[in-house]
Amino acid sequence: MSELVFLLEEPSAKAMLESLLPRMLNAGVTFRCIPFEGKQDLEKQLMRKIRAYQNDQARFIVLRDQDSSPDCTLVKRKLLDLCQQSGKADRCMVRIACRELETFYLADLQAVEQALEITSLAQHQPSRKFRAPDHLGSPSKELKTLTKNRYEKVAGSRRIGRHLNLDNTRSPSFRNLIAAIRRMEGELLGANA
Repeated sequence: MSELVFLLEEPSAKAMLESLLPRMLNAGVTFRCIPFEGKQDLEKQLMRKIRAYQNDQARFIVLRDQDSSPDCTLVKRKLLDLCQQSGKADRCMVRIACRELETFYLADLQAVEQALEITSLAQHQPSRKFRAPDHLGSPSKELKTLTKNRYEKVAGSRRIGRHLNLDNTRSPSFRNLIAAIRRMEGELLGANA
């Protein structure tokens, strides 16, 4: 079975992907989102989860926030090492959300406006901090402030995921996630051709 498996730091990433992926994946590719209870839990269980996964055709995408780590390449390298230890590194990709998942949302204020039914949010997009939100220190705090606390992590992520523009380039980390999904989907479809 052609399956994309997402190993995620938290339930909000699962909520976002479950509303985003049906809009972009080929009908021949299924997906499963496995959320963990934070980054330590993800790192502790990652190798075992991948190694024990029974579908030999599955491809794995690991998604974790950078949070306060000063170097996202070190975070990525650590996760790639765990994938290597699973014995299935050739079927794994790691993506880091620069700072937090909410960066993806701040890069697409039109989606936030539509999802949360707040008028005039998209007019803030040309502002310097929303043109390149991967550089913000606390995207979740910024999003809560911008939406006057209407954004709630899991429910908000689910609603916003339905509207995110897949071609949005304001967040390089979002663009890299979309590219990874498309690449893995292509591998799965190519294997079944």
